[in-house]
Amino acid sequence: MCGRYTNTAGVQELNDRFRVPIDTDVGTRRFNVAPTEDVLAIVSPKGRSEARVLRWGLVPPWAEDLKGGGRMINARMETVTSSPAYRSLIPKASRRALQLADGYFEWLKPERRGEPRQPFFFQVDGGVPFAFAALWTPAKVQGEWVQSVSLLTCDASPNRVAAGIHDRMPVILADREAQQAWLDPALGAEEALELCGALPVERLSARPANPAVNKAGEPELEGPALLVAQA
Repeated sequence: MCGRYTNTAGVQELNDRFRVPIDTDVGTRRFNVAPTEDVLAIVSPKGRSEARVLRWGLVPPWAEDLKGGGRMINARMETVTSSPAYRSLIPKASRRALQLADGYFEWLKPERRGEPRQPFFFQVDGGVPFAFAALWTPAKVQGEWVQSVSLLTCDASPNRVAAGIHDRMPVILADREAQQAWLDPALGAEEALELCGALPVERLSARPANPAVNKAGEPELEGPALLVAQA
């Protein structure tokens, strides 16, 4: 789930929102972020928050190539402490990340077999930037260093807006206090996971989106028209 999202804000708006200097526009002004693409995140590898560009889709240190990264864009919070790829990351604040976004897409399964799925666009608090709780790691693959990230997901049932479309939803850290806590070295794995419940229903909205969002990487499909259903 959550295989596409948006980060349509510019650098200045993100600087103002997250109060971390961002010196690149990579990952900003994006209306259809897809797996394996470069994304903007905030990490704290040395106890101080900084913005970095990461590859979306975790590439673990033992990977021999990048092929598996496209399948590791999401990590289930229920199994993150036992999964070989994530269990050494979650206890360390230096390996927790805030993956920046201002919306995400999810697809509703059709009632009849063979019919196309309808994408829905989700926003938080009317469309303000927020952060996905995420995990990241560096890995040396075929002689080159790759820094990659995977966002966490949780059970959507406590949030009827999300659950009406899909049984899973991304872990959204919408408030500064939760974002700071996620990167706090004083928090171990269990305390960090206590931050990872479903967002309250009153803070999440959803509306049908343009089916063109199914395609990524085409310039003509990158824009506000993706965020609303076709007439």
